[in-house]
Amino acid sequence: MAEAYIGEIRMFGGNFAIRGWAFCHGQLMAISQNTALFSLIGTTYGGDGRTTFALPDLRGRAPVGFGDGPGLQSVREGQKLGAEQAHLTQQNLPPHTFSTKASVAIPAVTNSRSVENAPSASTYLSSLSVPGNSETGVYAAGEPNTTLAPFDVDINLGTLGGGEAVQTRGPGLGMNFIICLEGIFPSRS
Repeated sequence: MAEAYIGEIRMFGGNFAIRGWAFCHGQLMAISQNTALFSLIGTTYGGDGRTTFALPDLRGRAPVGFGDGPGLQSVREGQKLGAEQAHLTQQNLPPHTFSTKASVAIPAVTNSRSVENAPSASTYLSSLSVPGNSETGVYAAGEPNTTLAPFDVDINLGTLGGGEAVQTRGPGLGMNFIICLEGIFPSRS
């Protein structure tokens, strides 16, 4: 591997860290054994600053440039952003309404003498007359000749969704990020 700058981070396809490099897994490092790297990154990624400092933790994270991009949220160096999943609530959705209107017209027969107890494809609601104690049907054959008075219908649109988290992470490929511990100390230009 070509000579690298201390603090340089590279992607590496192997399952081990190269000699003089360490995985970017957020581990604490002793300042006394890594003074050059500590002088470059300090406690940007963690540590107490007296005896330890932390390496960047890129496990499951995508690196982004820090600063103030036009039209973007400001990002500080070492700041962790985002989440793998999010729970959507009504406050996350654009305003929307559901409206419904139900118009009900029920055909009926008013002049039939032949009534039945059960509906069929050729019967309609009929006028009800109860002579004595006999059983009376409410459905009659024939053409409907009236419509019952209109009425309102309550329709419950219900609650949709199960409250499950929504994945927010795009497609990716797990790779190792390694940081150079031993190499050329970078000079400022």
